[in-house]
Amino acid sequence: MRLVIAKCSVEYAGRLSAHLPLATRLLVVKSDGSVLVHSDSLSYKPLNWMSPPCTLALLEPESEQRDAGVSQIWKVAQAKTADLLVISIHEILHDSSHDLGIDPGLQKDGVEAHLQKLLAEHIELLGEGHRLVRREYMTAIGPVDILATDASGASVAVEIKRRGDIDGVEQLTRYLELMNRDPLLAPVSGVFAAQEIKPQARTLAQDRGIRCLLLDYDSMRGLDDSHSRLF
Repeated sequence: MRLVIAKCSVEYAGRLSAHLPLATRLLVVKSDGSVLVHSDSLSYKPLNWMSPPCTLALLEPESEQRDAGVSQIWKVAQAKTADLLVISIHEILHDSSHDLGIDPGLQKDGVEAHLQKLLAEHIELLGEGHRLVRREYMTAIGPVDILATDASGASVAVEIKRRGDIDGVEQLTRYLELMNRDPLLAPVSGVFAAQEIKPQARTLAQDRGIRCLLLDYDSMRGLDDSHSRLF
């Protein structure tokens, strides 16, 4: 990746035309060929950019452009369209290149598999006396996230979501109907567990006798320091 801080103006021509007057900006040239023009604002969003496949050509300015202070011109052409990004550079303040290697990609934290593992490890969050039977308890219509028993030894089926909505309650309802036909499991109660439960889902769950449980992901991971919180 090449990082250039330069005083420049920018012209974009294509489906839309745009102009950026002379100012100091960050130019990012990535290994995939993309070129991005950033200011020191707008968070992550560039002021203008060209997505790959594209080519970057370095041009010598014409005499009139040199008289105006232009030292070099970047012409970025899109290979599939006629779009052009033309960057007129007056002064380069910084120019460096860095090999970032192969990026492993974004790994989402707090997905349902993580929540399931943590709740299995902290099964007492379901209530005092609860014990884990197994994760991914298979039924004829799919696996229940957690099968546990309560303090009296009765079966408890837990469906886990990051954001609990009506579809999740309906899914748990189908599991419960099937599991309660099994004399070795019945009676089976249900717990709908999520980091966030929508009001409509909570109402439907309560109407069907399903208990709702809010999961605090940071607390379950031991990252929530109660001494540093105001409340």
